[in-house]
Amino acid sequence: MHMSDALVSAPVALSADAVAATLLVVSIAKISRQKQLSIPLMGVLGAFVFAAQMINFAIPATGSSGHVIGGILLSSMLGAWGGFFTLTSVIVLQCLLFADGGLLALGCNAINMAAFSCLVAYPLVFKPLFRADSPFKRVMTASVLASVTAFTLGAVAVTLETTLSGISALPLGRMLLFMVPIHLIIGICEGVATAFVILFTRSRDPELFMHDQEQPSRHRTIEAFAVAALVIAASFTLLASSAPDGLEWSVERTLQGELTLPSTPLHSSAEQIVEQTALIPDYNTALAGVIGCAVLILLAWIFSLVIKQNRDEPKS
Repeated sequence: MHMSDALVSAPVALSADAVAATLLVVSIAKISRQKQLSIPLMGVLGAFVFAAQMINFAIPATGSSGHVIGGILLSSMLGAWGGFFTLTSVIVLQCLLFADGGLLALGCNAINMAAFSCLVAYPLVFKPLFRADSPFKRVMTASVLASVTAFTLGAVAVTLETTLSGISALPLGRMLLFMVPIHLIIGICEGVATAFVILFTRSRDPELFMHDQEQPSRHRTIEAFAVAALVIAASFTLLASSAPDGLEWSVERTLQGELTLPSTPLHSSAEQIVEQTALIPDYNTALAGVIGCAVLILLAWIFSLVIKQNRDEPKS
């Protein structure tokens, strides 16, 4: 569901950027006050979701593919704001290092994927249904309903943002007709996968899902997710579908003509910045996933040092 810069106008992009930046600042403030939140865990979970997002799975009989977002999974273990910050960090890395999603559309992508899943679907759908000791059916129900909600909201938001931008001949009704059903299917798939990861993790570290309690250091959980992230990232080229994802598939079937980047100074500048920062565009090396995971873990370690220093400073 990563939007490209070709889909958004400058006013829509800048408005979304302002909203996403505000939410990001709030998330940092919230995280700084949550002493029980493990920053290293955020890093490895971010790496795990980053690696999982690289794998597009085919949607049978459609010619399309989908990939997970991971917001519900992250929020179930990190809380809403921890999940939002982690997923937004993944989206920023994908844009700058891999040219996956436009720089101008970065705010839209953060809202459509991170905000709707972590700050809307998680607290309003998943959290009321889920308990740390919930049985299998309840975990599955909560995960699927929350994931479907997140994907549906994201699909509608993408369509509205594109329509409001007015730079592509993408009729609202026709775009929704393709976007919502395909992302509903992807949401169901993500919900099932999320439930199984939660159940497996809970069987080994049940306290991870008790956010209101003081959390112990969990080296084994961190190590397990770090290894899983690296394994998935290293093997993504063998597992990923080459079919277009849900957004690309919907645009191809809606658009009359080829989608091109608008020739505005802002769009041109954004494209040039990404060309300079994208060291591994389009994940064009087998080591791309491993490098991305390592960068996320490194950034989490640096962020943890900053947060720790702020927490340790005496209050005046």
